[in-house]
Amino acid sequence: MGIRKKNNKNPPVLSHEFVIQNHADIVSCVAMVFLLGLMFEVTSKVAVLFITVQYNVTISANEGPEEMPVNFFHHGLKDLATVFFYMLVGIIMHAIIQEYVLDKINRKMHFSKTKHSKFNESGQLSAFYLFSCGWGASILLSEKFLSNPVSLWEGYPHTLMPFQMKFFYICQLGYWLHALPELYFQKTKKEDIPRQLVYISLYLVHIAGAYVLNLNRLGLVLLVLHYFVELLFHVSRLVYFSNDDRQTGFTVWAVLFVLGRLLTLSLSVLTVGFGLAGAEQQGLDLAEGNFNVLFVRITVLATICTAQAFMMWKFINFQLRRWREHAQAQSLKKKPAPAKSKSKKDKANGVNGALSSNGADSPRARKEKSS
Repeated sequence: MGIRKKNNKNPPVLSHEFVIQNHADIVSCVAMVFLLGLMFEVTSKVAVLFITVQYNVTISANEGPEEMPVNFFHHGLKDLATVFFYMLVGIIMHAIIQEYVLDKINRKMHFSKTKHSKFNESGQLSAFYLFSCGWGASILLSEKFLSNPVSLWEGYPHTLMPFQMKFFYICQLGYWLHALPELYFQKTKKEDIPRQLVYISLYLVHIAGAYVLNLNRLGLVLLVLHYFVELLFHVSRLVYFSNDDRQTGFTVWAVLFVLGRLLTLSLSVLTVGFGLAGAEQQGLDLAEGNFNVLFVRITVLATICTAQAFMMWKFINFQLRRWREHAQAQSLKKKPAPAKSKSKKDKANGVNGALSSNGADSPRARKEKSS
């Protein structure tokens, strides 16, 4: 993310600088239009599509003599409108965190331009990863996916989701979609745009794939696992920016990163390669949401394995660069100070001392004698 400099001059209306400076207010007004639409009967039906979660299904659960209605949700095209609205919410929340938290810390710390950009990125992602990791973990505990791993593939296709799970996926898609216009709003440097586009695209492909292919349970477990590891990295980077000597967090993150990749591959192969391959319902049925065919399973596993291999390659390059920089820093510390730096002053003192010892008067001595 680039540095946004405050300018006292008001830019022309609808110019690039005007949109960048006031993008949070503009987006807030657009979101307010949808909220106001709920107040009028004519527009309420349209506004509901953007604000509330769609495709509600009520199922009766038999618990004792009375039947308890339970609400579930499935996905559909109307979810695009809901994702768009929560993308606007993501832009607003991004601006709030930036202005009221990160900018205040930046003014106190006086970071360089490079550190300023990385601090903003880690600050935003730390807040998102912390919130998403806690939310996702609460869903895993309430649905008992961790205590019963067989439920990750048992009963596939998992077309029906509880409200919390569907809303979680809607917010995830909205957040990563909001990161695309933020590249413009935050004046991201051109050399940083390809890197950010790559990881934004990876998130969108994996989250949308798990959502559409009804692999939402596996996707939720892998997201929480990945978010926890990434949270540790960005928190460690924030600590490192405050004090360069605090690098213990990177060591812990490196160990958990490798374990996270291995666990991700293991769960993916176990669920898709073995669990779904041995499931009773085989075949492609779009109406039922069943994508349990060999081609889809191979494509899912190939996508996950490719992403994990790419992340490991980036991780190895990152570690090699850190070790190289650390080795250079240690060599500079151990290297003795060059003798040439003192030679000129020592030579001058030596010459003056030699002249004095030989009875030759120095210019200062001659001046004292003449006085």
